[in-house]
Amino acid sequence: MREIFSRVEDTSIFNIEVNIDAGEIKSDNPWLFSVFVKYGGLDDSSEAYEEFLETKESLIIAIEYEDKAHYLGSRMVDGWTEFYFCASTSKELNPMVTSILKDTGYAYESNIIKDKKWNFYELQLFPTELEFIHIQSDKIIFLLEEEGEDLEILRDVEHYISFLTPTQKNRFLNTLELDGFSFKDDISTEEFEHGVALVKKHAVTNDVLNNVLNGLYIKIKENQGFYEGWSTTLVNTEEN
Repeated sequence: MREIFSRVEDTSIFNIEVNIDAGEIKSDNPWLFSVFVKYGGLDDSSEAYEEFLETKESLIIAIEYEDKAHYLGSRMVDGWTEFYFCASTSKELNPMVTSILKDTGYAYESNIIKDKKWNFYELQLFPTELEFIHIQSDKIIFLLEEEGEDLEILRDVEHYISFLTPTQKNRFLNTLELDGFSFKDDISTEEFEHGVALVKKHAVTNDVLNNVLNGLYIKIKENQGFYEGWSTTLVNTEEN
């Protein structure tokens, strides 16, 4: 399954697509194959971008054909799209890229190196715990937009946090000093018996939620907890 998110490193913003299930094939694929394709500034039209997306998918399908390699993910930065694959062998992959991209008009290059420990995938492509939180948050925002919600409207938003022990949970509650949060209920999950639901009134735009989640996450990790997600109710009503 592919997930999409953004990562900021120094002054660069990486838009990342990652196959989060790729780790299941680690042991049989010690080679990291990369393909860099230049796209940016050539043509800002939607048609040009659609053509690029078609080229992207054609490239992935061709390289994965007959299990020659497996798509790990891609990164977009500074006008380049970087595609990454894992492979059981280093043979045939570079010539295959040339045959696919040589007549497309895109500048490109490819390379293959040994990466037995999958360091690049684990450190550069796979989401961190906080990035996973934002990925799930973006999905909820998308569903709210699909319902026609005005994301700027202030509303009660519940945030769910779990802990391994009751001591961790109680310490978290006793030291919680984040503005606007209040305790709503104790909760439990199949994985964690000790948890809490907090509620805070705020908008559900990306900017607001990023700030809320980043601040809450720091406090949660200080108390060895785990953020489980957030929920809210629809507030828009039809005008008569």
